Amino acid sequence: MLFIALLITLGLLAALADRLGAPGLANWPARMRLAMALALLLAGSDHLLNPQRYLPMMPELLPYPLGLVLFTGLCELAGAIGLLLPRWRRWAALALALYFVCVFPANIKNALDGLNVAGLPAASWYYWLRLPFQPLIILWALYAGEWIGRPRVEQASWEPVE
Repeated sequence: MLFIALLITLGLLAALADRLGAPGLANWPARMRLAMALALLLAGSDHLLNPQRYLPMMPELLPYPLGLVLFTGLCELAGAIGLLLPRWRRWAALALALYFVCVFPANIKNALDGLNVAGLPAASWYYWLRLPFQPLIILWALYAGEWIGRPRVEQASWEPVE
């Protein structure tokens, strides 16, 4: 839930920056891309700098929990950079949507087991409330990458040309 709050806050700040004349933020996909990239840069860096915070979130059946935490941090950083590169933004957004699907089981585990980790909320309701936001994060990535919400291109007519 902290991640979605960060996305919304950064998205609104990007909209404000557009109002103040910042270039490249004239539409919502651009604002949402920047917001997600910044949020992922923060989250990915935290995964690499403080992996012990994320180890209790890992489902027990997954091998190499430390390696997976570090890998997820690298995925978040790569996704953030990819969103900012026009040539890669659509594929980065698609990969991030898949990534957010893949980490959902860890969110379910946290809701079922609860967490007591420094720097993270201890209340179990937080982790239950967080679950319905995961689809919104997936949709955010797809919209930011312009996989959804793109203007429709009119279909060419198949009528013969005279």
